[in-house]
Amino acid sequence: MARWIAENYRTFFWALALAVAVWISSVTSADPDQTRAMDAPVPVEVIGQSSNLVFSKPILKEVEVTLRAPSSVWSLIEADPQIVRAILDVSGLSAGEHVLDLQIQVNARPVQIVSASPATITFTLEPLITKSMDVDLSVSGEVAIGYKAGPASFEPVQVIVSGAQSHVQKVSRARVSIDLNRIREDFDQFVKVEAVDERGQIVGGVSVSPDTVQVSVPVTQEGGYRDVAVKVTTLGRVASGYRLTDISVSPPVVTIYSEDPALVNSLPGVLETQPLDLQNAQDDITTRLKLSLPAGISVIGEQTVLVQAGVSPIESSVTISSERIEIVGLGPGLNAQISPTNVDIILSGPLSLLETLTRQSVRVTVDLTGLAAGTYQLSPTVEALAANVVVESILPNTIEVALTPLETGTPIPSPTP
Repeated sequence: MARWIAENYRTFFWALALAVAVWISSVTSADPDQTRAMDAPVPVEVIGQSSNLVFSKPILKEVEVTLRAPSSVWSLIEADPQIVRAILDVSGLSAGEHVLDLQIQVNARPVQIVSASPATITFTLEPLITKSMDVDLSVSGEVAIGYKAGPASFEPVQVIVSGAQSHVQKVSRARVSIDLNRIREDFDQFVKVEAVDERGQIVGGVSVSPDTVQVSVPVTQEGGYRDVAVKVTTLGRVASGYRLTDISVSPPVVTIYSEDPALVNSLPGVLETQPLDLQNAQDDITTRLKLSLPAGISVIGEQTVLVQAGVSPIESSVTISSERIEIVGLGPGLNAQISPTNVDIILSGPLSLLETLTRQSVRVTVDLTGLAAGTYQLSPTVEALAANVVVESILPNTIEVALTPLETGTPIPSPTP
C-alpha cells in the first residue's frame, strides 16, 4: 500500500491543487473582490500620548483609506465604518519633531489595505506647561444719559492658562472685555476669558480654566433724571371701510430731566405725544411727533418720537347669484349647450370696494377652443374686473358642455353676449 502511494503521490498532489483552485474560483465568483476608497474619511486616533506632552499644532484629523475586499466584507464595513481604524501611536516619544506611519487596522477578514492618504504624519511634541494669570478687565462704552456706572467686580480674579510651551509663553494677559454702551440697568453676566499676546491678539492652541468669569457692574440713575414710557394719543377716525391695525412708537421709552428731582418723581410713568391725526386715513401713516411736556421738564436727546400707524381695508365677502356663463372659442359648425347656464360667485376684498360691485364687474366664461363634438365637464373661469377683489369660490365649479354638429342650413349661433 505504501509503495502504491509512493508511486502515485504526484497524482494526489495535482488532484488536491485542482480541487483548491476550483474552490477558490467558485468562492471568488460568488463573492468577488472590490478595490475602492471608503465612502467617508477615517478618523485618526492618537494613542500612547504622554500626559506631560502635547502637539504644538493640531494634527490631521482624518485620512482617506482604499481597501481591497470581497463584497460581503464591504457590506460589513458599510454597516459599521468603525471596523476600520487609523491609529497614530506616539508611545515612548519625547519632545521634538517626529514622522510616523499611520497604522490602518480592519476588524474583518479577508481585507487588503491598498493605500492610506496620507500614509505618514509629521508633528511636533512639546512640553505641556501651565501658568496662573490675573484677569484683566477691559470696559468700553458709556451708560445711557442720566445713569452712572459703579466700580466693576468679577470672580474669579485668576485663571490657569495651559498648552504647548511655545504657545503659553506668548500669552501676556488673560483679558475679559465688556461693553456698557447705553445700558440702563446693572450689568451681571458671565464673560469669556481671552488669552492674548502683547499686541492684544488672541493666542491659539491654549486653554483657559475657567474659561468664563462673572462680571458685575452696578448702574444707577442720577438725580433729576427718569425713564418714562411714551403713549401715542390719536385724533379722529380712519375712513369708512378701514380699520386701525396697530400703532408703534420709537423709542418706546425716553429719558426726561428736571433741575427739581421732586418734580420728575411726581410725574406718572407715561408721557403722551401730540395727537396723531387719523381723520379719514386710508393708508399707513409714518410721522414724527413731539411729546407733551409739563413745565420744567425736558427730554434728553431727540425731541420727537417716530410714530407708525397701520391702516388696512376691512375685508369682507359677497355672493353674486345667477351670473350668466359666456361661451368663448366655439368652433365653426358646432352647437353648444351648457348646463347649468348660470353660476353663483363668492368674492372677497375690501368692504368699501365690494359695496360698489355690479354684475358688470365680473365676467364668467367657458373656453371651448379646440374642442370637437362631444360632451365635456369643464370649469368656468371668473375674471373680477375690479382690483383687489379675489374670487373665493364658484358654485358649481364644473359645468356640462354638449357640442353637436349643426344641421345643414342651421345658422351658427353667436357666442353668448
